[in-house]
Amino acid sequence: MEHINWLALVVAALIPLATGFVWYGPLFGKAWMKESGMTMEKAKQMNPVKTYGLCVVFAFILAFYLNIEVFTGGAPPDDLHGTPAFMTFKHGLLHGAFLPVFTILPAFATNALFEQKSFKYVAINVGYWILTAGLMGGLINAWV
Repeated sequence: MEHINWLALVVAALIPLATGFVWYGPLFGKAWMKESGMTMEKAKQMNPVKTYGLCVVFAFILAFYLNIEVFTGGAPPDDLHGTPAFMTFKHGLLHGAFLPVFTILPAFATNALFEQKSFKYVAINVGYWILTAGLMGGLINAWV
């Protein structure tokens, strides 16, 4: 792959921590805790090094895939992704946001149906990934 900005991938892998802090904190924290069945007592049992460390590793894997997603495709020979017309935050945001809509939403919603979780639970979690992956894709695509 010719378009790998490793620094952009590392920074993009930190985006889920920042968006998660806001999304699952002041924005939807109370609703998410209620819908997921999480309690403060249970949250305090988390091993932060393990949890946040693995979250960054998983986010880096997602960032690596998003890099492929935003730089591959287009209509040859003139409209190939990776050319200046497509090297924008907006283009990466679109690819990043579409990925969870077409992958995470169906998988997560299917699991939630069997777990008998609410629509609100699905909306909060999938909404987080649409925003987060969109921002990751935008950063990766614009930071060339």
